[in-house]
Amino acid sequence: MTAGLAGKTAVVTGTAHGIGAAIADALRGEGAIVHAVDKADADLSSEAEVADYFGRLDGVDILVNSAGGVVGQTGQPLEEVTAGQWREIVDANLTTAFLCARAVTAGMKQRRWGRIINISSAAGLGVSKTGIQAYTSAKAGVIGLTRQLAHELGPYGITVNCIAPGFILSNPTTERQWESYGPDGQRQLVEGIATRRLGVPEDIANGVRFFAAVQSSWVTGQVIAIDGGHA
Repeated sequence: MTAGLAGKTAVVTGTAHGIGAAIADALRGEGAIVHAVDKADADLSSEAEVADYFGRLDGVDILVNSAGGVVGQTGQPLEEVTAGQWREIVDANLTTAFLCARAVTAGMKQRRWGRIINISSAAGLGVSKTGIQAYTSAKAGVIGLTRQLAHELGPYGITVNCIAPGFILSNPTTERQWESYGPDGQRQLVEGIATRRLGVPEDIANGVRFFAAVQSSWVTGQVIAIDGGHA
C-alpha cells in the first residue's frame, strides 16, 4: 500500500463485482478509506436513498460513479422498446451519477478539494455492441455530465474526469455477451484491439488511480478510452 491518498475518503458505486470492486481495491491500496456501495446497499437512482446514504458519511473526497450496466436487458428494435425500459437504463447509468455527484459537491466545495470520476463506456463514444439504445445514450450522457461539471466545479479545486472502458470480461452480463459472439466473433473482436487482449477490471482501476491522485489536480474534463487501442 502507498500513502498517496492517505486521509482521503472515497465512495465507489457499483462494487458487487468486476470493475467497481477492482476500483475499490485500488483506492484502498493507495491508502484511501473506501466506502463500497452497490444496489444491495442503496438504490442510487432514488433521490431519497442517495441522500440517506451520503448523509451518513462524514465527508467524501473522492467519488467514483461505476454503477450502471444494461440491467438485464438485451437489444431489440427501437419500436419495441418501452418507455419503462428506457428509463430503467438511463436511471441506472446517468441518473445515479448525477445524484451521487450532487450529494458530495457541497462538502468538496467547502474543503476546496475533490475528485469525481465517472465510468462511461466505449458505447458512449460510438455505438454499443449490445444494440441497446438507452445504454449508448446514457453513457454518452455521462460524458456530457463530466465535461459540464468539470467546468462548473473547477474553481473549487474539484476535478471531474471520465473513463470509457472497452470490452471487459467483468461480470455475468459481459461473460454471456462474450459467449454469444462465438469463436469467430471473439477472434475478430480481439484482433481489433491493438494490444491483442481483452481488458481486465484492473486496467480501469489503474485509470481511476491516475485521476484520483493528488498530483492530477490540473487534469479535468477529460475522457480517456481505456480499451487496448480499440477505438
